Amino acid sequence: MKRFARFTGEYPWTWQPGDVEDFTVSLLNRAEPASHSTLRGYHGVIRGFCAFITDARYDWPEVCQERFGAHPVQICHDWNTRHHVAEFEARPAKRALTFDEADAFFAHADLKVERILAAGKKGALGALRDAQFFKTVYAFGLRRREACMLDLADLRSNPNNPEWGSYGSLHVRHAKANKGGPPRRRTVLAVPEFAWAVEGLRQWIEEGRPKFRPGSASPVWMTERRSRLSVRHSDEKFALLRDEIGLDPKLTLHSLRHSYVTHLIEYGYPERFVQEQVGHSYASSTAVYTDVSDDYKNRILAKALARVRHPRQQGQQQ
Repeated sequence: MKRFARFTGEYPWTWQPGDVEDFTVSLLNRAEPASHSTLRGYHGVIRGFCAFITDARYDWPEVCQERFGAHPVQICHDWNTRHHVAEFEARPAKRALTFDEADAFFAHADLKVERILAAGKKGALGALRDAQFFKTVYAFGLRRREACMLDLADLRSNPNNPEWGSYGSLHVRHAKANKGGPPRRRTVLAVPEFAWAVEGLRQWIEEGRPKFRPGSASPVWMTERRSRLSVRHSDEKFALLRDEIGLDPKLTLHSLRHSYVTHLIEYGYPERFVQEQVGHSYASSTAVYTDVSDDYKNRILAKALARVRHPRQQGQQQ
């Protein structure tokens, strides 16, 4: 609201619907244009503020009219604001990493730790933490904040694989909330295809994290100052590693979550299972996260053609 007020240079009782349109144009004309979801969020805030200052239960409109000869009005309408018309509002350039890109990214993160150690410089422990943080985001399909907010108590066992101990599942307590509701919760099970990340998580908790001398602090991902790792730090470190190996600059940390959904589908996991793992309320949300490869689609098509062309042989195999 302060940003909007500075843009208009006017007091709220003189704001007009045209101010919203001009503000929207200014956000779209930036070097990095605001996304649809960002605009929708700004419009919602302005709409809510105007509803508050024009509420009949208060006397602000009457007082403004008496003192300034004008009164505040609702300036956000259907014709000058953005609406939530699709499940997926990200820019088209946002996508999942391919298997090769994911392998290259994680290999580079590990190599960075080795290089720091070999050079005898500080920062190896932080680099190890960052590398395992990214692997955990990918291997459990987490949102950035969900990963940053993990505590030791959120590390759970998986009865289907006792060998993983207390690292077989994660209890997510800070998932994205429904509108007006508290953060949702879910339990994400580790899958065997990402066992390497589970072992890495074990290594971090049992060998790496104690070197920070956390004491009674509970965050899984800690800084050298014993504070919780921030979303901003994780975004910056991801971008740094991405740029160092020349990956698409449009890839973000959230792309690892997209990759998780896509790769589980390609591994053959049912869509309902994937939906529960990532905490989507609707299957359509999971579907828009999925960017399956041409190889995967070709395999599915080959199987379908085989069923049509050789039905008798398929029956005998069953």
